[in-house]
Amino acid sequence: MEIGSTIEHLWQAVALFFENTSIHDLILRHGSWFWTVVFVWACLQGETFVIFAGAAAAQDVLDIKLLILFAWLGTFCGDQVYFYMGRRWGRRFLHHFPKFEHAVDKILKLIERHDRVYILFYRFIFGVRNISPFALGLSHLTWKEFSTWNFIASLVAAVGFSMLGFLFGETLENVLGETIDGVMIGTAVIVAIVFAVKLILNRQKKPSSSGKDGGKTPS
Repeated sequence: MEIGSTIEHLWQAVALFFENTSIHDLILRHGSWFWTVVFVWACLQGETFVIFAGAAAAQDVLDIKLLILFAWLGTFCGDQVYFYMGRRWGRRFLHHFPKFEHAVDKILKLIERHDRVYILFYRFIFGVRNISPFALGLSHLTWKEFSTWNFIASLVAAVGFSMLGFLFGETLENVLGETIDGVMIGTAVIVAIVFAVKLILNRQKKPSSSGKDGGKTPS
């Protein structure tokens, strides 16, 4: 019965998510099960969901400390799974889907130069967040190294996204409305913030890349 109840709550939560449902409706519908919903969406890299939950915490609807805790655990566990998938099946996946190989190679080059910094901040870089833990599984990092830094980085992300919603949630809701349907627009707001970070990383990479290319001669 317990397992069946858990599945039922999660299924309803996912269905409500795609039906223009507000965070407040999810909380009222699921009660304490809402923390399981937070955990699952954090596992699925749903940082924008955490931002809107942070906005609800600012209105005393949620406990901000519990939100950070479950977002932290969900983000950590999710990326551990993606890292394992990359290490176990990464090469086989790229063999069947070569269109992802270029993106993975770019990430691996960044990891070679800034592995720990990259782990700490890739969750804030639009365009590489989804594939990064998978690509990290193909890197030189050991399981222990990734787990240690992922544990710290997950906390940084959980605090960062939760507090973003907590501090600026009212502004976001005034602009986007209260429904989670505004998540995609909310993501665009985050993109504007983190896009500059991505540009800086790319510019730091270009001089060394051009130097390497310049030393090659065609066969």
